Amino acid sequence: MVTRWQTAYEQVQTAAQTHHTVPVRLLAVSKTHPAAAVHTLAQAGQHEFGENYVQEAVEKITTLSGKRYDGKALVWHFIGHIQRNKTKTIAAYFDWVHSVDSLLIAERLSRQRGEHGIATPLNVCIQLNIDDETSKSGCQPEELPELVRAISQLPNLRLRGLMIIPAKDSTSAFSRTRQLFDAVQDQHANPTDWDTLSMGMSADMTTAIAAGATIVRVGTAIFGQRPAK
Repeated sequence: MVTRWQTAYEQVQTAAQTHHTVPVRLLAVSKTHPAAAVHTLAQAGQHEFGENYVQEAVEKITTLSGKRYDGKALVWHFIGHIQRNKTKTIAAYFDWVHSVDSLLIAERLSRQRGEHGIATPLNVCIQLNIDDETSKSGCQPEELPELVRAISQLPNLRLRGLMIIPAKDSTSAFSRTRQLFDAVQDQHANPTDWDTLSMGMSADMTTAIAAGATIVRVGTAIFGQRPAK
């Protein structure tokens, strides 16, 4: 696992140096894998982890709470679909949420972050349904300007950018997302916060980086195939 992570990390850094003037972050998607696997990767140097399932994630976060790796705490990203009855837990335990797809969800996260008394804002991305797939969550492109305006003004959130999960046969999703990202930046209440494109996974991470991704979400290429439930 550590060898696979090192390979993925090197691929991301090489692509970033070729196409970017800013660092690209490798997010290790640890869903369905145990806290022990996260601990092993953290010891090797990976500090950011992505989770899809709230209860599973909370168990790992709690198990590893307080641990430091090279003096750093782990950073936890929620990347799954958000159910309304889970927002309070997500607001309490995570540092990032990539899958905000409505103003209602954003307002709940902001209010509940405040109710938990957490001083640092929750970093969030708006999930965009870039290929208009009925099977996937995400807002429509025409909804983006108003969502950016509204969410960027919520007090306990820091709106950072966009996240997509493109269709398997989509050839232009990454470039279209980058165009939309650039087009709506002036709607943001704090435009300098608008700095994140979460797109690209194990099979297409280098293509995504070439199009502008700043976070790639990689699971299989690091952990191997997920265990059967």
